[in-house]
Amino acid sequence: MKLESPKINVSKSSDDVFNFLSEVKNFESLMPENISKFEVISDDKFLFALKGMPEIILKKKEEIPPNKIVFGAAGGKIDFSLICNIIQIDPTESEVRLDFTGDFNPMMSMMIKSPIKKFIETLATSIPKAI
Repeated sequence: MKLESPKINVSKSSDDVFNFLSEVKNFESLMPENISKFEVISDDKFLFALKGMPEIILKKKEEIPPNKIVFGAAGGKIDFSLICNIIQIDPTESEVRLDFTGDFNPMMSMMIKSPIKKFIETLATSIPKAI
């Protein structure tokens, strides 16, 4: 399953956006209102939970400054990635898109597609306000 957030324009350079998203503690400010738990585990790993959903641990797996950060599932039974794509438009403006990829069975995909799509859209649309 592959999901994409809308492309979001941010009035910051790609370096600023990259640096913000590289700090896992900053993801707390991007989370939806229905978050029930957020905890920084280490410099490259955080845990979060949304009401009614299991806890998820994300670990920073790859960084390509200033254009890409890849987070992946750290533990748990499902394997997925959240990819932050950053494109510099001009020195003071960037475009961000979040991609979610995961290998799920068809039943699981049907159940989680809508909540995950809404989740990554919320993360993406929160970036301009949080930076």
